[in-house]
This record gives sequence, C-alpha cells and structure tokens, in this order.
Amino acid sequence: MCATVGLQLIQPLYDNLRDLIELGAPTSDIVYYYCVVLPSYFSNVLSISLLLSLLFVLSKLHRSNEITAMRSAGLNIFSTTRSLWLASIVFCGFSLLLNARVVPWSVETSRHLFEGLQYKAEEKRAPGGTLGLVTSVTFDNHRLGRMWYINRYSRVTRTAYGVTVSELDQARRERLRLMAREGTFDPVKKSWLFTDGREMGFDPESGELVRSVLFAQKTEPQFNEDPALMLLIDRKPVDLSLFELQRIVAYFESELSPKVLPYAVRYYGVLAESILPLIILGIAIPFTLAGVRVSPTVGVSKAFGLFFAYYLLDTLGTNLGGNGFMDPLWAAWLPNIALTGMATFFFGRMR
Repeated sequence: MCATVGLQLIQPLYDNLRDLIELGAPTSDIVYYYCVVLPSYFSNVLSISLLLSLLFVLSKLHRSNEITAMRSAGLNIFSTTRSLWLASIVFCGFSLLLNARVVPWSVETSRHLFEGLQYKAEEKRAPGGTLGLVTSVTFDNHRLGRMWYINRYSRVTRTAYGVTVSELDQARRERLRLMAREGTFDPVKKSWLFTDGREMGFDPESGELVRSVLFAQKTEPQFNEDPALMLLIDRKPVDLSLFELQRIVAYFESELSPKVLPYAVRYYGVLAESILPLIILGIAIPFTLAGVRVSPTVGVSKAFGLFFAYYLLDTLGTNLGGNGFMDPLWAAWLPNIALTGMATFFFGRMR
C-alpha cells in the first residue's frame, strides 16, 4: 500500500508542486494539500495491493506444498480459501465506502484548497483581480428548452456577467431571448435575478423580432439552473467526485446527450470498482494454484499484465460509452464482466 501510494503521489507532485511554490504557499499548506490529495488514490491502490499480495502469498503457499496438504486433508478449493473470500467481501464494502465518501471529499476539498491558494496569491499581486472568473460558460438545458451563455462567471462573488438565455420551442427554434449585464442565482428560492437587461420575443416560424422590453431588474423563478452545475459540465469526468458525477447524471437522466455520456460512464465505473476485490480473488486463485510451483515473483509479474488488460478494457469501455456506441452502464462494467469471465474460465479448468 505504501509503495503504490508513493508511486501514485508522484503525478500530483509533478503537476502541482512547482505551481504551489510559485503561488507562495507556506510549507504547512503544501503538506496539508497533499495530505488531502492522498485519499483520492486509495481506491485504485487497494485493488493493486490486493492483487499483488494475493498472487505473492498464494504462490508461496503453493510452492511450499501448503495448499496440497490442505487438499489432502479433504478440503476443497472453496473451503481452503473461504477466509480470503470473506476478506474480499469486506474489502468490497471498504472500497464502496472509499468511493462514496472518502474519495469525493478528497477530490472536492483538494480542488477548493488549490483554487483558494490561487486566489490568495492573486489578491496579493493585484487586489480585486480577475482570478476566480470563469470565461465563456455555455449550458444547454435540452430538457427545459433553454440555452445559456455567460461571458464571465465569478466563483468568488457568484455573479454572472454578460448573460444570455434563449428559450426554445419543441423544434429548437428561439422564441424568447433574455440578455442582462449581470445575473445572480438564489440557491434558496432556486431562481435567477437579472440586472440591466433586455427581454426580446421572436416569432418561431419566421425568426422575426416581435417585441423588445428593457428592464432594470427581473426575477425569473422558472430559471432554476444552478451555476455550480453549469461549471461542472465543462470539467473532465476524471476530475470530478462521485457526488458531482451523480449530480450531472441525475440532472440529465431523461436524455443522455453526447456531452453527458462520458460523465455517466465515469459515474457507473466508479461504482463498478466496488466489486473489484472479489473479481481479483477469483482470478488470483486459479492463476496461482492451478499451475506449476514457481517463484512467487512470477505471480507478482502476472499482476502487472492483469492490470494492463483491465485498464485497456476500461479505456475501451470509456471510449465506446463516451461516444455513444455502447450504453454507459454496460461500458462501465465491461472490464469487470471480462475479468469475471476470465476467472470463471480458469476456475473451470481447475481440478
């Protein structure tokens, strides 16, 4: 676990350490940041460590004739390994807990810490600067027939600048356009307040402007799109936590548009990883106990080949599901289904 966690930590050190130093972050904040980042790798590390440990230990027992002795005493393969199956079930629950609670907290908290350090550094260089502004935010709410374009959105003040909202009919033709200098979202009332703008109505058939009304302030209670969701949809799926992925998938559950498919694949994939310990054990047992008695390091070397095959299938499923060639649920489960089939095949060949 320590070795694989250390290897996983090399990537964020390479990506962010120089940036943190350039931001002038104190050593205590840098150490705290990486302590928060660390749990996000526990789920992957758990699977790798479990497979390495199982292959090494079972190969050693097999080579020392310990398994033969137990089989000679009348125990079948399931009786011999029942404690391992029980342990794998416990690990499945632990993996689900990591993916559902610990890893999402780590991903979201570490991102907020890094953004907070960026903002502090910007404030020191130029008070009232532009850090925290997200430019060119677009959001297509296909379900409610609204398209949003925000020129700039401030994460600090939670204010949108240069807002344009188009309401479309069933044929996706514009019937109303609202343009405002500023817009703010009320999370309690679930509505938007627009300032200094214009509301324009269009004839959907001809596209001609039929009315135009200026307003100083206008509240739109039917506009309930959360800007936090708008900002999430432009992030990479791998950079989002399980909670954030769940929020995106739940919002678009009625129509999985091409833009949302990668998030659905990632969401179901994180959940599918929870049963990986059982699949790993199902592969490790026939891999080590059905062959000749060789060095335990041979079993360890097999682990790298298995995980290469797993992540190759995971990449294949992500591409197929993300591009709409496969249902996101089945695409996410593709690696697990393939490894389960492999485990069943090897178990069938055991005597």
